[in-house]
Amino acid sequence: MVSRFWRECLRSRRWLPLLLAAIAWTATTQAKEQRPPNVVLIYCDDLGWGDLGCFGAKNIRTPNIDKLARQGTRFTSFYVAQAVCSASRAALLTGCYANRVGIHGALGPKQKIGLHPEEMTLAEVLKPRGYATAIFGKWHLGRPPELLPTRQGFDEYFGLPYSNDMWPQNGNAAKGTYPPLPLIEGDRVIEETPDQSQLTRRYTERAVSFIRRNAAGPFFLYLAHSMPHVPLFAGSRFAGRSRQGLYGDVIEEIDGSVGEVLNALKQSGLEKDTLVIFTSDNGPWLSYGEHGGSAGPFREGKGTSFEGGIRVPCVMRWPGHIPRGRTNDTPLMTIDVLPTVAGLAGAPLPSRKIDGLDVWPILRGDRGATNPHSAYFIYYNQGDLLAVRSGDWKLFFPHTSQTLAGRPGGTNGMAGRYQQLPVGLELYHLKRDPAERVNVIAQHPEVRDRLMALAEAARVELGDKRLQRIGTGVREPGRVE
Repeated sequence: MVSRFWRECLRSRRWLPLLLAAIAWTATTQAKEQRPPNVVLIYCDDLGWGDLGCFGAKNIRTPNIDKLARQGTRFTSFYVAQAVCSASRAALLTGCYANRVGIHGALGPKQKIGLHPEEMTLAEVLKPRGYATAIFGKWHLGRPPELLPTRQGFDEYFGLPYSNDMWPQNGNAAKGTYPPLPLIEGDRVIEETPDQSQLTRRYTERAVSFIRRNAAGPFFLYLAHSMPHVPLFAGSRFAGRSRQGLYGDVIEEIDGSVGEVLNALKQSGLEKDTLVIFTSDNGPWLSYGEHGGSAGPFREGKGTSFEGGIRVPCVMRWPGHIPRGRTNDTPLMTIDVLPTVAGLAGAPLPSRKIDGLDVWPILRGDRGATNPHSAYFIYYNQGDLLAVRSGDWKLFFPHTSQTLAGRPGGTNGMAGRYQQLPVGLELYHLKRDPAERVNVIAQHPEVRDRLMALAEAARVELGDKRLQRIGTGVREPGRVE
């Protein structure tokens, strides 16, 4: 039976505007509830764990990132899969250990390989759910046009195809080793040698424009800053501003970029609809001394499998979903971003096997939520399994690493010299010894044996070049003849 109220609504034109407004409000509310979240993923290059105010930096001001941390959660045991550029980015975007997808180290400008077109990136996972997708910044997963982001699920691309030091003018590059540093839009070079002091600003302007143009959503924005990778450049607004020289200026400009992105979300009414993730591709490049960052309390930096190389700062915010003002020390890794975001978006996972798992209960702060992985496996070089982390424990396998041995790094943008660091079969309890100073392998043979068994199971699929093992689940990279 139709209620008296609705009969009056139908009978009287006075009620018609109210009725239509009520219907529109209901439809809008339902659509908003069903709409998957926007995702803004900000990925810095060589930013150290200790380079942000909310992670302990004293001479670098990062008010916008600090505010993001207050509004969300700091994840203090967040790992990259490898402590080097291309491998780290491959893992982030595919949810796979980099050696599974055939990506190792940092791809050079003349290499004819990259991420295989059949590997699904996070952008490709989200596209069928109606997401607009863009990357502004560093790609570093293949330079040939066939391997650029626009062939990997991104609607828009503006940025550098590889690291900003890969050009002849860089003081540490052999003259003529590298071609000019190209700035690419879509799949076309628009500038041969862009002014690097303008990169952070230009990436940010593109990001803000993308947010505003796609406010109806959903969208996936991957803002992959070229900085603070050397050589360092800061825009005129930030040059000379910090108390930590040029490196601090660069970080403060990145913080300003984060502020502009967050302001664009706020002005567009999208704060509550957007998951924001801020992190880095690996730890600081310590050999550059005053032009490198800080690993905080951790040992070593970029290019090593010690905590300073693979544990990076991470802040996530999604109002109403991720707790405010919390710190979470549960181990997580970039390989988990794709499956977690896919779950939030209601998107199916790639048909090819991936390594990451959905860790949303941890991000949401569920009481008692634990990591679903039995362990994380730390690879380097051409597929050497160097370490395994399981719970509070970390086991190293014998290899040669690098260290400054307590000496300062270089000055004026020039690198200092590393020395070799022999690493044996070593076991550390990271809760009690986050700086990895006390090898307790002799006291805990049962932990050693358990982690060695987990590593052996990983070798079956992922291999271990150090032991001349070829994994059954390793796939080829994309190749261009």
